[in-house]
Amino acid sequence: CSEIAKILRGKHKPNYTPHADCGDNVVVINAEKIVLSGKKMTDKIYMRHTGYPGGQRTLTATELMEKRPTRLVEIAVKGMLPKNKLGAALYKNLYVYEGAEHKQEAQNPKSITF
Repeated sequence: CSEIAKILRGKHKPNYTPHADCGDNVVVINAEKIVLSGKKMTDKIYMRHTGYPGGQRTLTATELMEKRPTRLVEIAVKGMLPKNKLGAALYKNLYVYEGAEHKQEAQNPKSITF
């Protein structure tokens, strides 16, 4: 996820500018095959809030993988982006899919393996 955040931000390019969106769009496929190290699958907790009193909800990484495997990657990458309008704009350049099929075939994406 850290490599994905670098590509979204544009830090791999020589014309990188901290205040501008000079990164690339990123398509992540096979999100259901993500493996976490150590005991993070059972111990890591993802929290959200419904907005109502007592509305705090928690999920472990295992439960989140069963429900929405793409969300695990999205949360990790979003946490590495700036917390402002630029970060929101960069986050829109991320596309995460469960299987090998995706809608960005017409753009001729390049394959990058980490």
